[in-house]
Amino acid sequence: MKVNIVDTTLRDGEQSAGLIFTAAEKLSIAKNLDKAGVFAIEAGIPAMGKDEQFALASILSQKLTPQVIAWNRANINDIQTSVDCGFSCIHISIPVSDLHIQYKLKKSREWVLKQFGDSLAYARSLGCRVFAGAEDASRADAQFFLQVAEIAAGMGAERIRFADTIGCLEPFKTYEMMQRLVKSCALPIEIHVHNDFGLATANTVAAVQAGVTLASVTVGGIGERAGNASLQEVVGVLADMPGIYTGINPARLPELANIVSNACKPRMSQAL
Repeated sequence: MKVNIVDTTLRDGEQSAGLIFTAAEKLSIAKNLDKAGVFAIEAGIPAMGKDEQFALASILSQKLTPQVIAWNRANINDIQTSVDCGFSCIHISIPVSDLHIQYKLKKSREWVLKQFGDSLAYARSLGCRVFAGAEDASRADAQFFLQVAEIAAGMGAERIRFADTIGCLEPFKTYEMMQRLVKSCALPIEIHVHNDFGLATANTVAAVQAGVTLASVTVGGIGERAGNASLQEVVGVLADMPGIYTGINPARLPELANIVSNACKPRMSQAL
């Protein structure tokens, strides 16, 4: 079974506290992710502003082999900004748990379904490939997650991200949930977990064992709060599992890790 590696070092990884990659660092990381053989690179968020757009346009100009993806909220302005930046691969994310729908969005499930469908349809109308994202899916009603996936599939989405946004999963629960969802979901599932309990790699591997074929990771596990699943750890474990391959060249990982590690080092002000 092929497990496709979706690297989000340049998006979720950069959400580590105090971390800002320069445009040159982002380009170097993207090039080395390509050399390592990742399936997709989630490169950033064009809606963040001009500096981000400049860095992302530089990455797009390289015509890298992996899918190079822009992350977007489910609104037309975000999507249009990504397209104007040059992206044709668009990730569109929306909260799906009742907690986030009620307290973050202050909306209803019905609003989520319509807003998501309209956003996906808009991106498709611009000729984009679209990938769906379900935020806080680990605390969502499973049937509603499947309903969101069905809407996304109907709009031409190619996969859906199951996001453990607050890092509350553990491996046994992950395996049980994914085993059920994989059988019923209208789209291939991408697992995206956070490391708040120190279980991000274990949860990702459990999801793969349950049949998930896309794994979201970051180099060294960097990311928001406690971080994400580590590219090196996930690939290392999967390489030792019979019948599973990722297409990652392990010989390229040390250089990639060094590049990201150097980019993460604190920078002293020149005035000091």
